[in-house]
Amino acid sequence: MSSSSNSSERKRLYDDMAPLHLTPLWEVLHALVPPQPTSKAQAALWRYDELRPYLLRSGEVISAEEAVRRVLILENPGLTGQSRITPSLYAGLQLILPGEIAPSHRHTQTALRFVVEGQGAYTAVEGERATMSEGDFIITPNWGWHDHGSDVAEPVVWLDGLDIPMLQFFEAGFAENGDASRQAVVHAEGRSEARWGHNLAPLRETLRDGNASPIFSYPYSRSRESLDYLERHEPLDLWDGFKLRYINPATGGWPMPTMGTFLQRLPRGFDGAPWRQTDGAVFSVVEGSGEVEIKAGENQPITNFKFGHRDHFVIPSWHQARLKSETGCVLFSFSDRPAQQALSIHREERLSA
Repeated sequence: MSSSSNSSERKRLYDDMAPLHLTPLWEVLHALVPPQPTSKAQAALWRYDELRPYLLRSGEVISAEEAVRRVLILENPGLTGQSRITPSLYAGLQLILPGEIAPSHRHTQTALRFVVEGQGAYTAVEGERATMSEGDFIITPNWGWHDHGSDVAEPVVWLDGLDIPMLQFFEAGFAENGDASRQAVVHAEGRSEARWGHNLAPLRETLRDGNASPIFSYPYSRSRESLDYLERHEPLDLWDGFKLRYINPATGGWPMPTMGTFLQRLPRGFDGAPWRQTDGAVFSVVEGSGEVEIKAGENQPITNFKFGHRDHFVIPSWHQARLKSETGCVLFSFSDRPAQQALSIHREERLSA
């Protein structure tokens, strides 16, 4: 059979079976099962000094209560219109102004907060309030009641990270508004940390479903002390500097079932080796400055971002990345690594310089 007649027969087959909602795998197999990941997301940088005026302007045109959550989404330029920073993660910057309340609600999406600017605002999670300070990492477990507010005289901004796209994929998103703008505070502040945060645990306590950490606030001051110790006494990792992962003290695993969180210190003069991983990661610059080199593939051009305090950037899945810092810096990051590890699909490569 000639190639032209074979081609016409194939087309006739495709046309005839289309009404039965059948399509040929062989036409799409290489796209469905590629030789390596090819993310539609792009490497991107958001400079805080450039976007902060828009955050403040949003505070002039809509209240926190009216908006429910006054957030500017960090939308990946390769995923326009999808409210995603990677294909599986959502990120945005939330603003609370003096005297405001972001009303109580709950949802099946898991959320993290990482405080970017200001201190003294609060978040309340299931009856316990935590006062926010810059660099604090705070969890909202899925289906947990939470609200935010501020009684201080300055704006407070934090990074929101959620697994919204994952739940959209599973079509499992639910939300519910509270009866009151603020939930009742029934526990003293610091209760969860006192019970779980000092290498101690309650003798008898039933943990909530979902594998979320029983600690919902991880103060930056304590985490920073750990990085300081490592920098003074431990050998430098050539790829990550000094990097720690936040943990669930009840299990030793991740604080959240779908998102992993990390804190790392790049010392002065750090010139890291390149690496790539299947979990696309979102970074928030806590201290200092540096730069990151990113390229999508072996023959692709290098994208170079110079970042500073409070800037944010994203490294998509399987993009080669390399971190540097002349002055030293601290980076917070989060990714979907726990979900990938649960599915046994996570992969990481540490490359030579």
